[in-house]
Amino acid sequence: MTTTANRATGFVSPAARARDRAVDTPDRVALREKNRGIWREISWAEYWDRVDTFAHALIANGIEPGDRVAIHSDNRPEWVYTDLGSVAARAICVGLYPTNPTSEVEYLLKDSGSRVLIAEDEEQSDKVLAIAAADLPDLERIVYLEHRGVDAYDDPRLMSWDAFMESGAVHRETHPHAVAERMAAAEPSDLAYLVYTSGTTGPPKGSMLTLENLEFAAEEIAGLEGIVAGGTTPDDLIVSYLPLCHIYEKLFSVVIGTAGGVPVHFGESLDTLVADMRDVQPTIVQGVPRIWERIHAAIQVRLASASRLKRLNTVIWLSAARYVGRTLVRREGRHTLVTRVLHGLGNAFLYRSLRERVGLRRVRHAVSAAAPIAPEILEFFMSIGVPIYEAYGMTENSGVATTNRPGRVKLGTVGEAYPGCEIRLDPETGEILTRHPAVFAGYWNQPEATARTIDGEGWLHTGDVGEWVDGTHMRIVDRIKDIIITSGGKNVSPSEIENTLKTSPFIKEAIVIGDRRKYLTALIGIELDVVSEWAQRRRIPHTTYRDLSEKPEVRALIQKAVDTTNGKFARVEQIKTFLLLTKELDHEDGELTATQKVKRSIVEERFAEEIESMYR
Repeated sequence: MTTTANRATGFVSPAARARDRAVDTPDRVALREKNRGIWREISWAEYWDRVDTFAHALIANGIEPGDRVAIHSDNRPEWVYTDLGSVAARAICVGLYPTNPTSEVEYLLKDSGSRVLIAEDEEQSDKVLAIAAADLPDLERIVYLEHRGVDAYDDPRLMSWDAFMESGAVHRETHPHAVAERMAAAEPSDLAYLVYTSGTTGPPKGSMLTLENLEFAAEEIAGLEGIVAGGTTPDDLIVSYLPLCHIYEKLFSVVIGTAGGVPVHFGESLDTLVADMRDVQPTIVQGVPRIWERIHAAIQVRLASASRLKRLNTVIWLSAARYVGRTLVRREGRHTLVTRVLHGLGNAFLYRSLRERVGLRRVRHAVSAAAPIAPEILEFFMSIGVPIYEAYGMTENSGVATTNRPGRVKLGTVGEAYPGCEIRLDPETGEILTRHPAVFAGYWNQPEATARTIDGEGWLHTGDVGEWVDGTHMRIVDRIKDIIITSGGKNVSPSEIENTLKTSPFIKEAIVIGDRRKYLTALIGIELDVVSEWAQRRRIPHTTYRDLSEKPEVRALIQKAVDTTNGKFARVEQIKTFLLLTKELDHEDGELTATQKVKRSIVEERFAEEIESMYR
């Protein structure tokens, strides 16, 4: 492929990569979108035409280099048109999570000073229209994607997507070189994205990511030694489903998509994800621990509800899988002759059908990142032929730090540093420090926070405590702020205990408590669908989440999972008692971040009385 670098600086932006693919392979599939059960193909030529038109529309509407363009939508093709179109026009793309409530929408739009907002539908439009225009003085244009309900609104800032794109088409007719001129003038230091952190301990901060950051990330993650072993090709397939305003999904849907020419698929909704995965059978899958835990739980439930003959078949081949998995773990992901034969037979009798049902039949490389995951989950998937490689990165280093690689897997670690990444541990605190060209430019309008995060030598202070394993692989201990120090002075990592608890298919959330206390306790939230099915098979009547959580049989079920977890830890790290939450934790209630991470301080405050009852 011919990749045209910016002549003055020698770097290539994601927008330039998309443009060049449209020139070199105009008819190859770039995107697929599912609508009413039908997959529609979008070629690279069509992809770039829409990106280019969007960039012209921005210029036609007065957007200057450095202005902010926000988008509030689920994943869909218009998301990436907005993303790359903003980059092409030298604007800064700001993503909002679809679940952001009105208060957070106001904060993000006001803090970023966004001039244009792309709103998906009536629900997202209502959120911004509920905010007084005077409170968002910079917001001049609200572009809505879906007409239903919004066409009747009377607000001068509103414009349909079709009308907005038409203004871009007209501008391209009269100023055909305007976008190309802006792209040619781009500098490596240009800001491409403001990616807001999840805000577990305070208001979200806008991480400033530059074109240079993205170029380095593209070289690291899409190359032979990158996040995907052996690099990526146009024959690979990706399903886009994690929030595109998070750097993790951007790396796959935008960076890998354009750098590797990989077709990206947009399903109908998160509710249809399993069906969409079955349709596509992607070769590369990006997931967070919660996704892998849910798939694992779904497989366990399906196996438990099988007929007697099928259960016998399952017991035989899952026993073989456990042997295969343990051998692979011991050999860092490499097969022996025996495990290869067992896996081949298991494939014929069980594993292939399991993978087919959850859309993982053709996976050659899967990634778990964004939070720690229990090694038992990875071992299970490894044993049935789904290679999941745990990786580590964060918004502030463009998602680039470490990854496990085929033949060099050490479960319980996040792998080795990328070739171009420096990584070390602070000798006093054990904090992980990274340094490379993808370290962000700082926090938007927060110089003091930036100075606390990037030191004078360019090292990014991640806030994570780590330790070396065999001198090559990094193990994440926990977030510095989350380490529990008991009243007896023992340091405990709660995330390791929580992740082990969540290997049970019946447990969705686990929050370990115990800082400055004599012993550890836990708040546990059940996995509603799984526990409900378990209860139905045992004829245990129930109605609501609360009703189910209060059943003594359910408490006994969870007690077994707690006992199993306790058996894996030292006495000081064991859960003495626990309480079952009577409601599901929710983002809109402020208990979870938009990325579904628990806001510990909020949860501990909200359930303070219940926590105290465990220490009386």
